[in-house]
Amino acid sequence: MTVDPNAATQGFPSPQPARRGPHPARYLVPALVAAAVAVALGVYGKVHDPAGTAFNLAGFSSTAAVKSWLATVAFFFALVQLVSALMVYGRLPGPRWSSALHRWSGRAAFLVAVPVAVHCLYALGYQTYETRVMWHSLLGCFFFGVFSAKMLLLRSERLPGWLLPLVGGLVFTALTVVWLTSALWFFRTFGVTT
Repeated sequence: MTVDPNAATQGFPSPQPARRGPHPARYLVPALVAAAVAVALGVYGKVHDPAGTAFNLAGFSSTAAVKSWLATVAFFFALVQLVSALMVYGRLPGPRWSSALHRWSGRAAFLVAVPVAVHCLYALGYQTYETRVMWHSLLGCFFFGVFSAKMLLLRSERLPGWLLPLVGGLVFTALTVVWLTSALWFFRTFGVTT
């Protein structure tokens, strides 16, 4: 019996290329960027001599009131983020435009949170003189770090289905604790004033 080496093989399917997921090192870059952002903010806040004030807006009694109200607006948009994310992932019923609501509420929350962070870092610095302040400083830096990681991961393809909700949950949790240790504390201590 002779075998023709040029004959087509029948009955043997060609092997399918193995479908591999992204290499785990691909997630290392966002994690390193998150760590770098958080550490850089913390180091700047620690070595910088606090100026005492960074900005004030007309109509507010103090910079702490401005900061508390801006943080509350950011927290409101974070709540919209949470609800719209649940809609996007099918956990809550929602309109077709819930993904646009999610994106735009996230942008608004970030834009409102930036002046608050600038004021905290420039005017007050990274402080640890009491537990509330330590957690506020730590999680404020962590928030901007994990937010940076989330923005980088959004551009990645073929992410595991659990990754963005996990990172988004970390962003939401960090912002919530930052709000609880600052704006809510301010309103409970000094009253809901402007």
